Amino acid sequence: MKQVYLYDTTLRDGAQMEGISYTAEDKLKIALKLDELGVHYIEGGWPGSNPKDAAFFERAKGVQFKNAVLVAFASTRRASIAVADDPSIRALVEAGTSHVCLVAKSWDIHVTHVLETTLEENLRMISDSVRYLKEHGRTVFLDAEHFFDGYKANPGYALQCLRAAEEAGAECLVLCDTNGGAVTSEITEIVRVVKANTTAPLGIHVHNDCDLAVANSVAALEAGAVQVQGTVNGYGERCGNANLCSIIALLKLKYGVDCITDEQLARLTEISNFVTETANLSPNLHQPFVGSSAFTHKAGLHVSALGKLEDSYQHISPDLVGNHKRILVSELSGRANIVQKARELGIDMTMEGPEVLDVLERVKQMENLGFQYDGAEASFELLVRRAKKEYRRPFELVDFIVLVEKHRRPSALGNGEEILSEATVKVRVGDTVLHTAAEGNGPVNALDNALRKALLEFYPSLSVIKLLDYKVRILEGNEGTGSQVRVLIESGDGVDTWWTVGSSANIMEASWLALVDSLEYWLLKKGE
Repeated sequence: MKQVYLYDTTLRDGAQMEGISYTAEDKLKIALKLDELGVHYIEGGWPGSNPKDAAFFERAKGVQFKNAVLVAFASTRRASIAVADDPSIRALVEAGTSHVCLVAKSWDIHVTHVLETTLEENLRMISDSVRYLKEHGRTVFLDAEHFFDGYKANPGYALQCLRAAEEAGAECLVLCDTNGGAVTSEITEIVRVVKANTTAPLGIHVHNDCDLAVANSVAALEAGAVQVQGTVNGYGERCGNANLCSIIALLKLKYGVDCITDEQLARLTEISNFVTETANLSPNLHQPFVGSSAFTHKAGLHVSALGKLEDSYQHISPDLVGNHKRILVSELSGRANIVQKARELGIDMTMEGPEVLDVLERVKQMENLGFQYDGAEASFELLVRRAKKEYRRPFELVDFIVLVEKHRRPSALGNGEEILSEATVKVRVGDTVLHTAAEGNGPVNALDNALRKALLEFYPSLSVIKLLDYKVRILEGNEGTGSQVRVLIESGDGVDTWWTVGSSANIMEASWLALVDSLEYWLLKKGE
């Protein structure tokens, strides 16, 4: 592999993933980010298939891409009509892109049973479409749909489809594993055969139904393909497409192929996250290279080794792809986890220090009670700071009462009844005991309101904190409604967000513990 061309189809094939619906504006924003990443080709969509894609190409005419070439996508002409009369082909020309990609059938049963035409007519459809677009000044790539299945069923005909496109002037023949069913050894063998029987450059486009899309893409490149198609984060129909984030990192860091610059590679995580946010999807934390857990270490043995040798449990330096190392603490931790995590938080701690074993033992005890600090680093920081003899809590609980009762007044249910939640809280700040009550739209909200009401006299800045998310997990369901629960609370002040945790067989106690940590953490960070 000397030169590999990156072809991104996030905006077309990736948009076929369940749960994704880009607007034309979304697509334009993603296209600009892909251009910044340095991909060579951006497939913008199918302009003849829907108004949104047509609008995207119209808007894109006014955009000057710095690195990428915009590509419009469509199928070959329909059977038994002239290519100039095919509306999809006309829309492809009207899109105004210098490069186009045509999808064509290369599996004989798709020709006869899906298109319901003859094998000979399909060959004419391919050559007519490619030749027409070449006459209109377009650079043409051909996606040979279902090529690997077609080759296994009828190798002679599958190759005929490629030759028809090649002879008509197609600049790249892209071999597609559309059903994602080919294994890596098949990909390698078939690409080598095709390369020996064609002269045009080859591309590869595979789906991930066997969880082999990245491996199959790389295998095809090793066998002689020069263009690789994929999507950011592997988005796509069914199980997705080849993950272009992984492919780019592999090419750059494992094969030494300069498909993008080092500076662009360092933005890989950022752009992966941007596409996730724009698609309004939850990020895949465990995604290779760019996931937030890709360089996260939890086992004590691993963390201890990392402290001595950075590469001992990391196959690359995470900053190369714009990611970073994270150390977690849990019942699996050793002293090294505690020390390194404390240092990340700006807390001075050494392996031989007296607090380390105390904190480690406390973590293990708390996790045995249902606490989990992986996703609640604010609670962990408080646990470490509370181990310091000089630490003083800004407030302490004396007691609280929460009432939930049904009242006879108008409600959203329209039945004249409303569930009322009221909390009474007694807390101590220094030598002062504060006793307040407040209502809420639920028991946790009432408890939160009452606690803040009590503390605002001493800490008025607490008014900016908002409870952003509240999650409850039953840890062991065999006790039914009496089961131990874990509560995770996300809080924010308009600038920063943080997570805290509480656990108890009583959901209100678990909620209280997480709420207290949330407010105490913020006061700590603000120096109050």
